[in-house]
Amino acid sequence: MPETTAPAAPAASAASGSRRGRRGQAARVALRTVQVLLALLYGIASALPKLIAHPSAVESFDRIGWGSTGMYTIGALELAGAVALLVPALQSLAAMALSALMVGDFIVQLTVFDGQYAATPLILIVPLAVIAWARRGQNTELLRLLRSARPGA
Repeated sequence: MPETTAPAAPAASAASGSRRGRRGQAARVALRTVQVLLALLYGIASALPKLIAHPSAVESFDRIGWGSTGMYTIGALELAGAVALLVPALQSLAAMALSALMVGDFIVQLTVFDGQYAATPLILIVPLAVIAWARRGQNTELLRLLRSARPGA
């Protein structure tokens, strides 16, 4: 009887590895889906109203006291972050930069808008932190690319 149990271990191990491979693939697809959704959110729902000077964005930035310069600057940063979320070498950096913007947004929501939408930036930081962590290896690749692009390097 021992002869029949010995081959089962490698088969079980192969099945376990196969399941891990499928889970890994599913996790990569889920992470990429979240990145695309966040890029759309930041690019269309957040940056676009600022960049086209939608009345609601103008009113908000006037209330903050930053005017059109602040509105266009934040809109451009959000759009750049949205695009960078889709560029493999920049994904982790983009997620960290957008998280920093969300910290600023949280502070503004609390101090200027009486916390009315303060939860929104905090909620957005969660998937951004996951992206930054999951794609952290790309930071090394980005540094390597930057160092190789230096004149005289």
